[in-house]
Amino acid sequence: MTTKNSPRDNVLDSLCDLTQRTQAVKAWGKELGFQEIRIADAAADVSQSESGLKRWLAEGYHGEMDYMGKHGTRRTRPAELVPGTLRVISARMNYMPEAKDSWEVIADGDKAFISRYALGRDYHKVLRGRLQNLAERIAAEVEPFNYRVFSDSAPVMEVEWAQKSGAGWRGKHTLLLTRDAGSMFFIGEIYTDLPLMVDDPIGNYCGSCTKCIDICPTQAIIGPYRLDARRCISYLTIELKGSIPEMLRPLIGNRVYGCDDCQLICPWNKFAAYTGEADFAVRNGLDDVSLVQLFGWSREEFDTRLAGSPIRRIGHEQWLRNLAVGLGNAPSSPAVLAALQARRDDPSPLVREHVRWALQTHENRRN
Repeated sequence: MTTKNSPRDNVLDSLCDLTQRTQAVKAWGKELGFQEIRIADAAADVSQSESGLKRWLAEGYHGEMDYMGKHGTRRTRPAELVPGTLRVISARMNYMPEAKDSWEVIADGDKAFISRYALGRDYHKVLRGRLQNLAERIAAEVEPFNYRVFSDSAPVMEVEWAQKSGAGWRGKHTLLLTRDAGSMFFIGEIYTDLPLMVDDPIGNYCGSCTKCIDICPTQAIIGPYRLDARRCISYLTIELKGSIPEMLRPLIGNRVYGCDDCQLICPWNKFAAYTGEADFAVRNGLDDVSLVQLFGWSREEFDTRLAGSPIRRIGHEQWLRNLAVGLGNAPSSPAVLAALQARRDDPSPLVREHVRWALQTHENRRN
């Protein structure tokens, strides 16, 4: 004689299947090199973040990043961007390579400081490939499903969804923080219609600390959780395509691609672990290289040496602009002045402008 399962039994069986499926997804993610996989409900309330984004845009803090104002609520509502989305899978991958001590490089005015996330291969490619592999693994072992992977590549509020999933909390510098890995990691997402168990958010553990705000070279962090991107060195050296405002150039120092100061000073980053990813290992000695050496690279050298690097995205002209600012802030020496003089008549008006400023800066020091 067979006995029918009760409705309660069916519910328990469904929950068991859902739990096992979710655990499997997380395990497969770790097999692919992610340090953590967390899951958020795509229907979670993000109204506070939506209103915060609108205020930020209205105040003009996004600068020339016009894409931040596009797409409307699709940026905060996954189902509007990818219809049918039920869950947001957030994946974390550590990126900190074994490299020359950052503070030592920043303190040496002859050296070029490059944000540590950019010393190896372009993370967009690495994360997108791994996320795609994870989605294909799920489809093969669980069931076919609809999904789309993201790696800083579409209107997705990555930190917000990672925070909703319990992957960490938003620090006062606006980056995602975790107690066991600090902030030296990348995050990517999979929007999916696959039912999965949802993780709970965690608390905020910044407390009364304001070190990230206090250390910002350009005072771009204008208050807890408030960033004026127009003053941020990462924006100025990467996102801004034109002339860097003169008043900010001396504050940039030797930071020629990005800035890590707010992360380097954060107490939680004492827990940041070195990456095991070969793709993120230092290339071309960029962790400890002179401004003069980099400024001497031709366009062909730039394209060849930085093939596969995120730095290549800004192009040779913008690269030289940044380096000219770094050389203007460097200690005066025959090598520095000769390097600047060699590009005084550069074909690019943008480069010429910043070279002239750098040479004038050195001239003013002598007088």
